[in-house]
Amino acid sequence: MNAPPLHRRAVLGTALAALAGGGAAKADASPPFVLVHGAWHGAWCWQRLTPLLAARGHWSYAPTLSGCGERTAEIGPHITLDTHIDEIVQLLYAHDLRDVVLVGHSYAGAVISGVADRVPQLLRRLVYLDAVIPENGVSLSGANLYELDERAASTAQRKAGILPVPGSTFGIADRALLAWVQRNLRPHPLNTFDQPLFLTNPVGNGVPGDYIACTRPAMMPHGTYRGVVRANPDWRWFDLPTSHDAMVTAPQELATLLTKAAAAPAARREVAPLDPPAPARGPSEIAPRGAADKGKGRPSGRP
Repeated sequence: MNAPPLHRRAVLGTALAALAGGGAAKADASPPFVLVHGAWHGAWCWQRLTPLLAARGHWSYAPTLSGCGERTAEIGPHITLDTHIDEIVQLLYAHDLRDVVLVGHSYAGAVISGVADRVPQLLRRLVYLDAVIPENGVSLSGANLYELDERAASTAQRKAGILPVPGSTFGIADRALLAWVQRNLRPHPLNTFDQPLFLTNPVGNGVPGDYIACTRPAMMPHGTYRGVVRANPDWRWFDLPTSHDAMVTAPQELATLLTKAAAAPAARREVAPLDPPAPARGPSEIAPRGAADKGKGRPSGRP
């Protein structure tokens, strides 16, 4: 599939007038998506999905987190789970985003949980895409979601990152897609797994949520997470019969579910003025159809 490359600046082809109008014009637009990739991935993994969201009139922002994807040169012990949470919070402020549908894939379930704990007033809905729903005070390695051997925990690996698992681990049956994913997998900062997530509120912090369980094959502990969803009356559960990397193997079906998430009722909350943190480095962004190509952050090959 020919998908447009990733962009460093969001330029709305058909919505430049809204951009020129500032925050008020943005507020009238369809809810924007912020797409947060999982471990060993980067912004590249959303490339088959973002044009479908753009065709439905949604902005989508797909940052590559520190030390991941094309940013692996930054890997070091200084990058923790909090680093990634801070980056997404800063992205929301830097682009004056409100009413956001925040999507976290796999590892990034911990990231979006931390974001919701800090800035729930900026969010419309959380979407856990076959993602972890972390327990308060527990790290991902402590929860045994990611098995790390002693080598991975060595000082050298803390500097170089955890080497990626084989792409076949994600259950991708299509050989061309599997080869594309395998080429783009990169090491992931180890301390993001080792740092516990500390929440000051219940998970989700009152933001409605959806869990999309990828079931062919099932990789995550869906039985445990289904219990979390049942305990939250504003959360919903969807089964998607595809691989763990649904944005690669079932982008059309995933776009439909995400559009439903954007259309679902938002939490009623006042958006209080807040002092934003210092802006993060410029994220990679995807603009709706018709945007100009800035040509940065391209993955290796096309899906």
